[in-house]
Order: sequence, then C-alpha cells, then structure tokens
Amino acid sequence: MAEIKRMLKPKIMLEENASNFNQLVAEGKAPDLRCQNLSDLDLRAFNLTNADLSGCYLRGTNLSGLDLSGANLDGASIKNASISGVLFPRILPPCEISLSHQLGTRMRQNKTDSEK
Repeated sequence: MAEIKRMLKPKIMLEENASNFNQLVAEGKAPDLRCQNLSDLDLRAFNLTNADLSGCYLRGTNLSGLDLSGANLDGASIKNASISGVLFPRILPPCEISLSHQLGTRMRQNKTDSEK
C-alpha cells in the first residue's frame, strides 16, 4: 500500500465540491473512493450514505452529522475525525469505531446474514 502522506486526494473531494459530487451520486456515477486519502477534509455536505469508503484514510476528517448507515467502512480508519452525530452502519460494532477513532485502527464490519 502507498504511504498515506504521499497519496493524492481525489480532486472533487480536495476542492470540497459537494454539489458536484452529490449530483454525480444522484446520477449513479459516484467517484470510486475505495482506499483513498480523505484526511483533514470537511465532508459534512457530501452524500456518503451508500458510499464505498473501504480502506479509506479519514484522519481528522469532519464527518459530523453524516448518515453513513449504508456505507462500506470495512478497513477505513477515522483517527481523530469529527464524528459527532454520525449514523454508522449497524454492522459496524461500536468497539471498532472507538478503537479506530482513538488509535487509528482499521475498522472491521460484521458480515450480515446474506453475506456469510
């Protein structure tokens, strides 16, 4: 895996162009965000409800108030992210969220019955 500090952030996210991003999501053309460096961005206005954020690096990112209930956060890290009011997926155990937020560990989602 590439060193996180050297990973470029996706342009649409770096510019924090939420309206353009949300339009792409509405059209079913959401950018591929898997394994991206989204650290230190303000993503509060982005529609990430069903986003695939697996493997993402979200250190210091502002996620406050987001509905991530349908998002794939498997392997994502949220160390020191602002997570007040975030609706996390039900299959993501609270201990995984807490450890990732405090220590930067990568979260592991429990598989649903249909995925087993």
